[in-house]
Amino acid sequence: MIKNYLKIAWRNLWKSKGYSAINIIGLSIGMAAVLIIGIWVQNQLQFDNFYSNKDRLYKLWNKYQNDEGKISLMDVTSGRAAPALLEDYPEVERAARMYFSTNRLLSFDDKKIKSKGNEVDPSFLQLFDFKLRRGNNHQALAETKNIILTESLAKSIFGNIDPLDKTITLDNKEPYKVSAVMQDLPSNTNFDFNYLIPLADASKYSPNWNTITFSTYVQLKSGTNIEAFNNKLINIIEKKSNKELKGSLFLYPMSKMHLYSRFEQGIPVGGKIDQVKLVAGIGLLILLIACINFINLSTARSQKRAKEVAVRKVVGARRLNLIVQFLTESVLLAFISGLSAIVLTKLTLPLFNKIFDRPLFFSFSDTTIWLSLIGFIFITGLLAGLYPAFVLSAFKPIKSLKIFARSKKFPLSFRELLVVLQFSIAVILIIATIVVRRQIEYAGQRDVGYNTAQLLEIGMEGDLGKNYEAIRSELINNGVATAVTRIGSSITGSSGNSWGGFSWAGATPEQEKKMGFDLGRAESDFVKTLGLKLIAGRDIDYARLAADSTAALLNEAAVKEMKLKNPIGSYLKWGDGTYTIVGVINDYISGSPYNPVKPMLIYANKTALFNLVIRTNPNASMSDQLKKIEQIIKKFNPAYPFEYQFVDQKFATKFKDQQQTAQLAFIFSGLAIFISCLGLFGLASYIAELRTKEIGIRKVLGASVSGITAMLSKDFVKLVIISILIASPIAWWAMNKWLQDFSYRTEIQWWNFALAGLAALAVAFVTVSSQAIRAANHNPVKTLRDE
Repeated sequence: MIKNYLKIAWRNLWKSKGYSAINIIGLSIGMAAVLIIGIWVQNQLQFDNFYSNKDRLYKLWNKYQNDEGKISLMDVTSGRAAPALLEDYPEVERAARMYFSTNRLLSFDDKKIKSKGNEVDPSFLQLFDFKLRRGNNHQALAETKNIILTESLAKSIFGNIDPLDKTITLDNKEPYKVSAVMQDLPSNTNFDFNYLIPLADASKYSPNWNTITFSTYVQLKSGTNIEAFNNKLINIIEKKSNKELKGSLFLYPMSKMHLYSRFEQGIPVGGKIDQVKLVAGIGLLILLIACINFINLSTARSQKRAKEVAVRKVVGARRLNLIVQFLTESVLLAFISGLSAIVLTKLTLPLFNKIFDRPLFFSFSDTTIWLSLIGFIFITGLLAGLYPAFVLSAFKPIKSLKIFARSKKFPLSFRELLVVLQFSIAVILIIATIVVRRQIEYAGQRDVGYNTAQLLEIGMEGDLGKNYEAIRSELINNGVATAVTRIGSSITGSSGNSWGGFSWAGATPEQEKKMGFDLGRAESDFVKTLGLKLIAGRDIDYARLAADSTAALLNEAAVKEMKLKNPIGSYLKWGDGTYTIVGVINDYISGSPYNPVKPMLIYANKTALFNLVIRTNPNASMSDQLKKIEQIIKKFNPAYPFEYQFVDQKFATKFKDQQQTAQLAFIFSGLAIFISCLGLFGLASYIAELRTKEIGIRKVLGASVSGITAMLSKDFVKLVIISILIASPIAWWAMNKWLQDFSYRTEIQWWNFALAGLAALAVAFVTVSSQAIRAANHNPVKTLRDE
């Protein structure tokens, strides 16, 4: 029986090649979209969620509340937090700190490679059970001069030589023994390192409770109530700092860090999960559009199959047999589409990997994937064919054997509804694409506050620090640079954050406890090199003025927050130091371009400056200048490869998440329109075929091709217009909600909807009119004599 159903199904699909091709193409694209998105969604849901003790792993966060009750959070802490938790709280089983990733030079014999790594507490490997190919988790970081390499880094340095117990030199001065080789980090983790070394001295990075420089991870003992434990941490900072600092700590599950990292008033309200839901929803909508095509074309063909149904019923076929027959056709078509979708997925996945953050993989050897695919294809086939099967099997034999050109009212009404649904989805996606793109452009056009062009950043490594003055002089004297400075971190970031512990003339005790700054460290010519605007005072001039060793700059936001009327010459006390405010600079963006600028303190420093910043000569060729810069840098630092970053390009990476969303929205809105028009093309073909004789009679009576084209097109165009009217308010609501996540955001303009509507209307009209013109051009003599 099943074999018979399959034979008949295959014959029917082969007999209607055009109909089958349209359905297979549409379903294949829809399924491929869902497969790719499904692989990505699975990857996102597994982020840092695969550790053996994941239910007890947490990251430590800082929480602060200002006078207005606004809560601020940071996922970095003082280096003193981890020891305090281990000492005072028996619920804590393990804790480990991680200092931020740094690129360092690793040397072995004549091989020199720069790679990114972290300093961590030895217990890090017990918290996170990354697999070691060689070595022991408990001993790998036991000695202060041990180093763990990932497989790929070990291969790059040692080739086929066994790296264990070999000595690597860091930054040409510190020898480290390779104690373990770690499997390369999976794509679904937020950790990003190629080597690990023990954290030898945390105090040099975080000397007190208000210096926040570490990521701190905690493993609680089994059975610990996390809410009760977090309540114990509310006053820990105040207690440990002898009431000098306000603020509290809390633990947040590692398994939620990736997807739920956006907070409002200290409460998690979303994050990456919003993008995951959005992309997953778009994928399902694409599949829905493809299934609608199948339903529409199947019901449109109902008149062609009505006689078949009638004859089958007359000779004894039951309705159940007909339903099974039609569902068999649907599932067979879905399986053909599914195989095509797998091929499409393999071909297009490398293209999507350029959009997604981490590479995705599709393995043919995974039986779970195959079982999921078969189930997914079978369910899709059933869902797509369910309605047509019940509609076609319900035809009455007597009515079906008659010519019933007028008995199409209900199916056509339902098809109209489905066409409206299809194009509503497509229009919503087009509007979303336009709004996301405009938001990126809007933030990109925001005044950064400094001139990003002609700026280079070079890591202060090797002998660059001790030869800085000589390098600076050569760069300027050779006309390569117009200004040079050193800073504590990247221009597009900050050296850290600090809350509380500040005092200044006129400040209230509450202000001193609650005041927080984005911190920056700099040397001479900071303002000049970045091209900042001096609102008042002058630049830091550490090199020429000895007194500037305690000089500091404030931005406008800081002056406003501190309520300083005459900031120049005023003193700011912080910890054991006292800084003199020598200048006020404009608010420039160092963090997210979508958020307001925070109060910033730039203070003079010479001991912890990690980046050399060069403003190149705008009147000279950049390629020539880079060659000269490389010669000068290599002259004073020959052991290190010459590496640099353009600041404007680095700043552009801040738009990565939104650009990813925009690219995905663009691709899927294009697919939605394509699949919708594919269905419209098939539907228009069948409608034109049903009205062949009517078209012939109209032509004989003098109707023009343009008149017939307009007649056949207007019903479809009307449906698209209805779709636009339905989609516009839905899209406005959805995109307005999406924009609420950005403090600095664009407004949704009326022309966004008009442009999307016109695009959908134009594509639909071209699709339908092409078939209408073809039908109108048929010779009426042939169409009228055909019976």
